Formats: sequence, C-alpha cells, structure tokens
Amino acid sequence: MIYTQENALVRVDAAAIAKFLGLAVTATILPFFIHLQWVTGPIINAILILILFLVGIRSALVVCLVPSLMALSGGLLPAILSPVVPFIMISNVIFVLSIDWLYNQNKNEIKGYWLGVIVGAGLKFLFLLLSVNFIGKLLIKQELTIKVAQMMSWPQFATAIAGGLIAWAILKWLKRF
Repeated sequence: MIYTQENALVRVDAAAIAKFLGLAVTATILPFFIHLQWVTGPIINAILILILFLVGIRSALVVCLVPSLMALSGGLLPAILSPVVPFIMISNVIFVLSIDWLYNQNKNEIKGYWLGVIVGAGLKFLFLLLSVNFIGKLLIKQELTIKVAQMMSWPQFATAIAGGLIAWAILKWLKRF
C-alpha cells in the first residue's frame, strides 16, 4: 500500500497543476469582469494556447469548454446566443487541436507554431461562420442573425490571431521557444 501511495505522489506534477489551475481560473472568471469581445477573446485564446504548451493537450481541451459557458452566464454573450455555445466550444477544440497537430508535425518550432495558429484561427472562423449561419436560420430571429454572424465570424479569426501573439510573447518570455 505504501508503495502505491509513493508511486502516485511521484506522478503528481504540482507545477503543472498550479499552471493549469491558474490559467483555468482566469479563463473561467474573466468573462464575468470584462464584457468586451476584443479584450476577452484574445486573452481566452492565449490562455488556451498557454495551457496547451505549458500543461498539455488534455488540459487545454478541458479548458476549451469552460469560457463559453462563463461568457454566457457572465453576460458577454447575450442569452439569445445560448444555442451557439456548443459550437463555440467545438471551435475552441478545433483551434487547439490544429495548433497541437501542426506544431508537432513541423520540424521548425516557430513555423509549426504560427502555421498552427493561423490554420487553427482560420478553421475556427470557418466553423463558427457556417454554424452560426445554419443555426441563425433555424433558431434566431432573422434581424439578429446578421449581428450574431458578425460577432461569430471575422472577429473570431482576429481574436484567435491576437491570442496567438499574446501567447507567443509569453512563451518566448518563459523561454519555451
């Protein structure tokens, strides 16, 4: 029994847990305090990238699901957009998986990172644009569809790229690249 306990303690990475908790809590509470897409979006996208590189893919995928729910409950997303939340979650997963895959496929870390951020941002943008246009026709009043589509289209691309820039600066500062 003692061997099992010691073995379990060896596997616990306290630094990784602290990084995960700090970044995850920030991503969770930020939408309650900042109600500007142009501020919250880049920070959340940067946090997703930071968790990916500092803690790992599994942790990043978990955090992909949280900010959208908090943005909805915190008022950043209007209640009428609640049907879009699962699609925002999926778009965050697409963003993180794209970065992870392209980074790992590329021999050049810098090229892999930026290729992942640009492709991930593009796929996130495209997925959200198509999803919102589809949902808009089914669930949302037509006069709101245009506003929702604007919020979920090119700004998503821009905030994802901005998040990539923020994360890059932090990762460079931490000497991860």
